[in-house]
Amino acid sequence: MAERFEIAQKAMLSFLDGKKYNTLRDMLSTMNPSDIAGIFDSLEEQRIPVMFRLLPKELAAEVFVEMEPDAQELLIKGFSDNELKEVLDELYVDDAADLVDEMPANVVKRILKHADPEMRSAINQILRYEEYSAGSIMTTEYVSLRPNMTVGEAILRIRRQGVDKETIYTCYVTDSSRKLLGIVTVKDLLLADDDETPIRDIMITNVIYATTSTDQEEVARMLRKYNFLAMPVLDSESRMVGIVTFDDAMDVMEEEATEDIEIMAGMTPSEKPYLNNTPFELFKNRFPWLSMMMVSATFTGLIMTSFEDALSKVIALSAFIPMLMGTGGNSGSQSSVTVIRGLSLGELKFRDIGEVLWKELRTAVLCGLGLALVCFAKIWLIDRMLFNNPDITLMVDLVVCCALCVTVIIAKAVGAVLPMVAKVMGADPAVMASPFITTIVDAVSLLVYFLFAKLILGL
Repeated sequence: MAERFEIAQKAMLSFLDGKKYNTLRDMLSTMNPSDIAGIFDSLEEQRIPVMFRLLPKELAAEVFVEMEPDAQELLIKGFSDNELKEVLDELYVDDAADLVDEMPANVVKRILKHADPEMRSAINQILRYEEYSAGSIMTTEYVSLRPNMTVGEAILRIRRQGVDKETIYTCYVTDSSRKLLGIVTVKDLLLADDDETPIRDIMITNVIYATTSTDQEEVARMLRKYNFLAMPVLDSESRMVGIVTFDDAMDVMEEEATEDIEIMAGMTPSEKPYLNNTPFELFKNRFPWLSMMMVSATFTGLIMTSFEDALSKVIALSAFIPMLMGTGGNSGSQSSVTVIRGLSLGELKFRDIGEVLWKELRTAVLCGLGLALVCFAKIWLIDRMLFNNPDITLMVDLVVCCALCVTVIIAKAVGAVLPMVAKVMGADPAVMASPFITTIVDAVSLLVYFLFAKLILGL
């Protein structure tokens, strides 16, 4: 795939340099809009407007939607008034709203100036909804039918209106006040026994829907769960105001996954692609978290300071501290990632915390005992016998293994519980992942380690 992309890009540049515009236009017309947008995003700025103007009108709008915001802004600034209006006329309302939301104020002013009144009104309506809600990502372009329509009338209506709608496969049956009564698919219409059959006789009345205030991530989960191509969105008065399509839900899931990964890695999420971030922007996203984790790590230093006497008496103990802390952090991260995934997919609720904790504790005991056995053999056979270290005694080996086993159990319990507590408190569970769990587990593992040292070695 990547090789084909590079070949196409080189061919396009060759045609452009050779001013073979007709050949280039024919080539572009056969390509997928996403592929064209990918090629455009990798071009030099001065080449993008030239190639964009070669695209047919409808294809140009589809490519424009797929392009990065920087390239979109470049094109808008270079468009004539007529060119801008042509592109806007071909955009779906939700795409136009996303464009307005991402562009600077001077560009937004020009977009709204050349958008037709109906689109401008729809854009303003979408932008009024709370960010990250179903209302903010929906489109108002859908096919609505009346219950008293016949199948034949419905098909004619789809033919007349469908060209301007985001999807026509699922049609929504509403009354005169836009109350949602049911849904009917094009498949249902085409397979109906008689063209005179009323829509009310074949429509599905048990409709699953979202409201304008429903969180966008929840809408995405509902689309995935029920395998819908689109989800109807109702306002506070149960009137249908739009739909969320599957492609928008996919974008939401990608954004949420990226955000969780960045938070779990100890960074403030960025909405920009990596290459579009300046070093200073990356610094702002990373420095606060690094500072917080650095300061929190001083607690482990305080613990080690308080047990200096024990370390001075048995120097060998210090050699196993990195291993102990690292294994504890890894164990906690394993549990937290599993639980966070379950929470994000809706598989786990706070009421399941007891079952989750019990399952993780049993798993932790098995993991802890297994790791302790491996650790015991490694220390005795390699550190003691192979390297002939006289400071490694049977009691020291026992201290390390006991501490390791208990640390793994505690780490997995913490990693399982903290994300669920964060969820019920209204915080992002991902925040409770690596940074906080690792800090907590590091401190606890040291305390456990030195307590076992005092107990077994009598320090």
